[in-house]
Amino acid sequence: MKNTPIEKIKNFCFILPALLLFLVFSLYPILRIFELSVFQWNGIGKNMVFVGLVQYKHILFNNPNFWNSMLNAGYITFLALIIQNTLALFLAILVNRNIKGKNIYKTIFFLPSVLSGIVVGLIWKFVFDGNFGILNHFLASIGFTNFQDFSWFSKTKTVLFAVTVAHIWKGFGYGFIIFLAGLQTIPVELYEEAEVDGADEWQKFKYITFPLLIPIFTIAVVLTILGSMQIFDLIYSVTRDVSVEHTYVPITQIYEYMNNGEFGYSMAMTVIFATLLLMVSFIQILASKKLNYNNK
Repeated sequence: MKNTPIEKIKNFCFILPALLLFLVFSLYPILRIFELSVFQWNGIGKNMVFVGLVQYKHILFNNPNFWNSMLNAGYITFLALIIQNTLALFLAILVNRNIKGKNIYKTIFFLPSVLSGIVVGLIWKFVFDGNFGILNHFLASIGFTNFQDFSWFSKTKTVLFAVTVAHIWKGFGYGFIIFLAGLQTIPVELYEEAEVDGADEWQKFKYITFPLLIPIFTIAVVLTILGSMQIFDLIYSVTRDVSVEHTYVPITQIYEYMNNGEFGYSMAMTVIFATLLLMVSFIQILASKKLNYNNK
């Protein structure tokens, strides 16, 4: 069938709504962020002063709070990459076996991921509370009485770790589903042949599971990095009553500058932060492709 001009117009009409949504709610805001980042503006008034790249220079070389927030986000991301993905992979391997009630386990493990960061924050504030927290009562019951009145979210030395634990609990469900889907694509015959050759569980994981899951690892790692570096609502919900500077991450810094009337400055920080995330994701994808190529 010939693709006549009328057919082309009809085909274009099918994608027009999605294209308009993309242009209005994605492309235009991104371009607008770049535009506002070179202006000094409070976000409300009409007075916009063009300052060029001055705000970028100040963020990169004269704003230690931004780099401290990057370190805090890096701390959360590092622990999430190791603990969250290891836990997700371990549970996915267990559920992938022929066990009873596997669908129930899938629901339980994935449930925290669908909860909002605010709800997760409230749940873990109850767990880590110094007066009636579940964790402190458990620690006291096994002999660690020093934690009887210890408030994890109020102590500067433990608040970031407590936030990370809550974040990992919320996020491991996505990795679990991703790894489980990847495991189900691996032919069972490969494991059967390995058993015939006398391979143990570790050898099957090392020579079959891991190499075939490298693309899945890439997806899980990139999503973990992006999700952990952009954490906001969870931190906001649990640190409103404590010394928040110890839990500053880039998103909370951007939010604070916007609230203080430094809208253009916050947009410049957004551009820098987004650029860093893209660079990290790009490096991770290249490293994964190289690793996948070496394993072929």
